[in-house]
Amino acid sequence: MRLSPETDILGLIDVQPTFMPGGELPVAEGDAILPVINTLLTRFRHAFATQDWHPPGHASFASSHPGQAAFGTIQASYGPQTLWPDHGLAGSANAAIHPAIDQTRIELIIRKGFRPAIDSYSAFFENDRTTATGLDGWLRQRGFRRLFLTGLATDYCVGWSAEDALRLGYQVMLIDDACRGIASDGIAATRARLVTMGCAIVTAIDLVA
Repeated sequence: MRLSPETDILGLIDVQPTFMPGGELPVAEGDAILPVINTLLTRFRHAFATQDWHPPGHASFASSHPGQAAFGTIQASYGPQTLWPDHGLAGSANAAIHPAIDQTRIELIIRKGFRPAIDSYSAFFENDRTTATGLDGWLRQRGFRRLFLTGLATDYCVGWSAEDALRLGYQVMLIDDACRGIASDGIAATRARLVTMGCAIVTAIDLVA
């Protein structure tokens, strides 16, 4: 696949130790994407990244709700909210972009989920679906039109980011082998939904060969 250095950009969604084996909210084989992403970074002139960046006591943490267990659901002001183990704690080593990632070409880092009462999966909007992160404005001002997404997890933050990007009018490529997800049925449903919306599912070899 031919890449445009002017209008194509690689997106690293939540490539943080907190979501990898040994982290607080591990995705199975989450660390397997690191060498794939580093290879992709050699093919793209531009990249951005996101970080889950939660304060202690965040509303999405099960520990903030006495009597509630992780992976249960509560009703937030903006709708159903899954409760998670404490993770992505702002300023912690596990909330940093993984140290194995070559950050040379990462030009922007979007931190999301820092508002105590609102969770944030998408790179573009927090979970109230109205609070913008600012990524859309930056991409448009820079002239990027085609996004190649990688990261964790396919059925949550990557998928939500891809959906929002498509709704905002971007071309979106999901690099399947540079992502990992949480649940097999959720991953399959996310892929199917994205394809229906116009997303292309590609692999790293399509881009580096």
